[in-house]
Amino acid sequence: MGRSQSRSVKFMELQRNTHHVYRLMYHFVWIPKYRHKVFEEPYRTVLKDIIRKIGYDYDIVELEVPTDHIHMVVRSEPKVSPSSVMQIIKSISAREFFKLHPAIKKKYFWGGKLWTQSYFVETICNASEEVIRKYVQDQLKVMNIGEKSSSQLGLF
Repeated sequence: MGRSQSRSVKFMELQRNTHHVYRLMYHFVWIPKYRHKVFEEPYRTVLKDIIRKIGYDYDIVELEVPTDHIHMVVRSEPKVSPSSVMQIIKSISAREFFKLHPAIKKKYFWGGKLWTQSYFVETICNASEEVIRKYVQDQLKVMNIGEKSSSQLGLF
């Protein structure tokens, strides 16, 4: 089995703990305050590293950071609500990101907030898991294609 297939099988398996059998996965999307396009390199990698290091009662399955929003697929336990996941990730990532890059905070986020209060979340069932994961993985490709096609008009 290839690496991709073995990961896929693992994520589709039922999870167990002492009292539950479950399979809970969520797709999250959220944006920075004022929708600033600040997550270019090296900030994209820094933010991804920060988010991946935040480890509570969930696993980050996929994570991608285009310049002005974040896509994340999370596998979670029943005791952890999607709103708790967002609260933890947004608060810790903002604190750590601003600690590492105070100039970004001063220039773009003068109000002191990295993230808006809103976010999108959906549950992922087995049938759509691969589609959603591929969608998240391809976010930078989509962003690059959009930028190339809109940056300059052709002569003919």
